[in-house]
Amino acid sequence: MEEGLQKFDVKVEIVVKATTEEAPPKDCGDIKGLSGVYTINPNRDSCGFSVYCDMTTDGGGWTVFQNRINGNVDFYRNWEEFELGFGDVETEFWLGNAKVHQLTSTTAYTLRVVLEDFDNETRYAEYQSFAIGNAQSKYAISVSGYSGDAGKYTISVSDYSGDTGDSLSYSNGMKFTTFDQKNNPYTWYGNCAVYFHGAWWHKTCHNSNLNGGYLAGDHATFADGMNWYTWRGLKYSYKSTRMMIRRQ
Repeated sequence: MEEGLQKFDVKVEIVVKATTEEAPPKDCGDIKGLSGVYTINPNRDSCGFSVYCDMTTDGGGWTVFQNRINGNVDFYRNWEEFELGFGDVETEFWLGNAKVHQLTSTTAYTLRVVLEDFDNETRYAEYQSFAIGNAQSKYAISVSGYSGDAGKYTISVSDYSGDTGDSLSYSNGMKFTTFDQKNNPYTWYGNCAVYFHGAWWHKTCHNSNLNGGYLAGDHATFADGMNWYTWRGLKYSYKSTRMMIRRQ
C-alpha cells in the first residue's frame, strides 16, 4: 500500500511539473529574468508572439508595445502595418494594435510612458487603467488614472483630469487613425495622421503624438514630431519614447 502511494505521489509531481513548465507566459509579468525578448501567449493557445520585456523599471514585468530610440525605423505606416506590428522588438518597433488588444482584453493593465529628451533627462507618465478595443472599434483607446512627472505646461481641455503631465487623457475614447484610414472626429485639419505625420488616437487632433516624425529636438513645424505637449510642448521631438503595459 505504501509503495502504491509513493508511485501516486511521483505521478502527481510529474503531472504538476509538466503542466507548469508547458504553460506559456501570458505577458512579461509571468517571466522572471533580465530585460530582453521573450515569447508570450496571452490566450494560452498556439499563437504566441515575441515581445520585449522591461524587467528593470519600477519592479519590472512590463510588456513593451512601442519603442523609439534613433529614428531608424519609419513610423509613417498604414493601417495594416499598425494593426499587425512592424520594426525590430530589440530596437524600434510597434507591437501591433491587434496584439495590444489581445493583451488588454484579458485582464486589467496599467500603462507607463517613458520619455527621454536630448538633454538626457527622463520623465514618465503612468495611467492606472489602459486598454484598446478590437478591430471593429478601430482599436479605440480607454485610458485613465494619470500619475507621473512628465509635465511642465498647464493645458485646459474639457475632458482633462490629472496634473500638468497628462498628455494622453485627451485621446480617451478615440479611435486609431492612420494616413490611409481617417477615424478622428471632424476637424479642419482633415486626417490628423496625415496633417501631423503620425498615426495615433487623434481627437481634434492631439496633445501627444509619439508615432510622429523623429525630428530630434526643437523643430519649427507644429505638432508633427514625437510630441508630448505637457512636458516640452508641441515643437519638441524626443530622443526616445517607450510605451509599455503591466497587469494590475
